[in-house]
Amino acid sequence: MKPTTDFTQRNVAIDILRALTMLLMIFVNDLWTISGYPEWLGHATRDQDMLGLADIVFPCFLFVVGMSIPFAIERRFSKELSGVSTVGHILTRSLALLLMGVFIVNTESGVSPATGFTMATYRILMVAGFLLVWNVYPRSENPNMNRLYTALKGLGILILIYLAIIFRDAEGGVFQARWWGILGLIGWTYLICALIYVFTRDRLKYLIPIWIIFVVLCILKSTMRDGNVILDLPHGNFLDEFLNILHVGKGALPAFTMGGIILSLVATKYTHVNNNRKILFAISSVALLLIAGFISHQFWIVSKLQDTPPWIFFCTAIAIGTYAIIYWLTEKGKAHWFNIIKTAGTATLTCYLVPYVTYSLTSIMGIQLPEWLTTGWMGILNCIAYSFIAVGITWLLGKIHIKLKI
Repeated sequence: MKPTTDFTQRNVAIDILRALTMLLMIFVNDLWTISGYPEWLGHATRDQDMLGLADIVFPCFLFVVGMSIPFAIERRFSKELSGVSTVGHILTRSLALLLMGVFIVNTESGVSPATGFTMATYRILMVAGFLLVWNVYPRSENPNMNRLYTALKGLGILILIYLAIIFRDAEGGVFQARWWGILGLIGWTYLICALIYVFTRDRLKYLIPIWIIFVVLCILKSTMRDGNVILDLPHGNFLDEFLNILHVGKGALPAFTMGGIILSLVATKYTHVNNNRKILFAISSVALLLIAGFISHQFWIVSKLQDTPPWIFFCTAIAIGTYAIIYWLTEKGKAHWFNIIKTAGTATLTCYLVPYVTYSLTSIMGIQLPEWLTTGWMGILNCIAYSFIAVGITWLLGKIHIKLKI
């Protein structure tokens, strides 16, 4: 079935939203290096009824992942690539994210001296392996260069296999899927939602009910303020086991990505609609989600760690509102305002991995910032500056043809 929507034009607003989200992700992930920052910048604890900035960034990124899915898949079909090859592409992308996620999560448990490496050295080698395997190598008609690129990919695979075999955590544990990490969660969510899109394509009459199913699942499976769960099934029941196989959880994460798919389709299908109607649609969508958030908040707390319904509604409203503002600015010719962070939207995975290298290098070199630069508002400014530095490093790496793409 051919789509009724034109996906040939790149949506710059999506790139900008992705870049802004990645910049904020680096910022909130860098907060661990400072102290004395306001509570609302960080993550809420599991039972805390709060939506911190750090609790908003990840769902917004999942939302952007969803917005990109229709463009990526429809471009493949426009090149007359088969559905089988597209499914294979989705599987390999998901596997890459899962592998990187597992590597990163294992190092979070510490690296034993028995490996022969410090955590800093291990992580540098790990990122080097990622880059060698998944780097975008320059196209060349020179057979020798192509053989070199193949050899470099093979070297990267060998490095990662070696690191996985020798790995021991701080307590002697071996390399294993402890939890999937941020990249792994993105990988599972992308896998589910991208496969759904392959079979539904741009038909909103199927996609909207699927989004509703994920939201309803979250409502049924989330613990309420009174400690009850609406659908409290016995341990080991078929539904939970099935959802665990697909890593759907309570449905919150795929709900964000499906929401992004739906907005992307609506925005593309109705490009010809005048701006006043677009603004009205955006305001109405945000308003309805906020109302749903406030109503559900009477029964559930707002919690990222518990994947509660208010978290879905509030964060989706924020994502749609932010996209609408960015889209409006691009329509007004203001896209250049975001040029300084543009690389974070086009080399996002590279940008995400840069901190693992910079933290490791500063550890190896014994670099420590003075206390006055890591406390309070000076610490916050330090984190902001570091976020832009990480984007700048990503830009420099791109200039020498180092850019991850899966």
